[in-house]
Amino acid sequence: MKIAHLATQDDFDGWRPAARALASAKVPADQVVWQVGDTRADLFGEEALPDAVTGAFSVPRPFIELAQSVIAHSDPERFALLYRMLLRLRDEPRLISDHADPLLRRLEEMAKQVGRDIHKMRAFVRFRELQTEEGPRFVAWFEPEHHIVRLNAGFFTRRFASMNWSILTPELSIHWDGKTLTEGPGATKADAPEGDPVEEMWRSYYSSIFNPARLKIGAMLKEMPRKYWKNMPETALVPQLIAGAQAREAKMIETARADVGGNSRVAWEALRDEAAACTRCHLYTCATQTVFGEGEVTARLMLVGEQPGDQEDLAGRPFVGPAGQVLDKALAQAGVDRSTTYVTNAVKHFKFEQRGKRRIHSKPQGPEIDACRWWIDQERVLIRPPVTVALGATAARSLIGKVVTISGTRGRPLTLADGGECWVTIHPSYLLRLQDKAQAEDEFAQFVEDLKAANARVAALAA
Repeated sequence: MKIAHLATQDDFDGWRPAARALASAKVPADQVVWQVGDTRADLFGEEALPDAVTGAFSVPRPFIELAQSVIAHSDPERFALLYRMLLRLRDEPRLISDHADPLLRRLEEMAKQVGRDIHKMRAFVRFRELQTEEGPRFVAWFEPEHHIVRLNAGFFTRRFASMNWSILTPELSIHWDGKTLTEGPGATKADAPEGDPVEEMWRSYYSSIFNPARLKIGAMLKEMPRKYWKNMPETALVPQLIAGAQAREAKMIETARADVGGNSRVAWEALRDEAAACTRCHLYTCATQTVFGEGEVTARLMLVGEQPGDQEDLAGRPFVGPAGQVLDKALAQAGVDRSTTYVTNAVKHFKFEQRGKRRIHSKPQGPEIDACRWWIDQERVLIRPPVTVALGATAARSLIGKVVTISGTRGRPLTLADGGECWVTIHPSYLLRLQDKAQAEDEFAQFVEDLKAANARVAALAA
């Protein structure tokens, strides 16, 4: 029996060389005990691991990325499960693409759970101010389900770079002084401050921007479980806000509908201003601002994209970056005046991954699309376009309410719940990713034809 020692519960840098050495020596998975820290897992285990790699081998890059996430899971079997997969991948590299494989499915689900816990920490950590001899320090308490604190540290150092802060958790604590990140032992909730003068102001702010769509209690609890409420000052207000939410939502919608016959621009501006303070999902924590729709509120043609990109996030306007330039060119060739349309996105905040100084687009997931659907629904209530073009699968899902493929829905009208028609086509960013020039030209031409067809349908319905 071999014993592999790991320094911490999330010690990927220790697991990787140990697993490689064991796999190179062809040690079976049931002959390895993975031991974290000083606790001895097997009194009769053999301490020495193989000294050197006796046969170099490689594994698919997706497995490395998967392992980095799974290592942070709280399941005590994670090290052994990953090692079993490593042994199989050594002989069957293509197994990483077999998502029906039970072991791979289990590991992928564990990685998703870690990802959700990372997002929960980013969304629900609440700092409270303490006065120290060195000046103000902000302290937060959080109870993660998995070993994600180190994985998440970079996000907080970037997000709160100018603050001196500490995040306390039962397993370990991390501290930032504006320059250096340090670690400390785990803590208890009693070590964190109970509250500060800022909280009353925050409660007032939260109450003022609470969106009545949050009355979808099941969805709210899925995104913000009750276990986190005790650490968040604003959640003390949730019961009373829920009690009045239905009445507020009904009043807003009735006002919007009444204004459609009169001053619809005023109603749209009120909706836009409400969306500016949207916190319905975690994406608002990283994005610069809400990017709402723009254009004619009496438009008969609505264009719906996926989400704002980097340039849209900075400008606060939809489709002003490279994809927007492609869209403008296609609209011009299709004979559509963009100024007479209404252009918006299914998701109103920019989702991205930080890579150095660059922010790389990241595809929104189902819960993020669902959280933002309330806004697109209200835009449609105000504008009532007879024809809407879904630019890409994300927009189609938002409008239709289920996952569809572009190839399966393209070129024919789909009836929406409000009676309008939806025409599905590609997102212009797809054209930017095509490397083959001939293919790009063909796809662009088809995109123009799709826009022409939608515009012709607008004219036909108006006749």
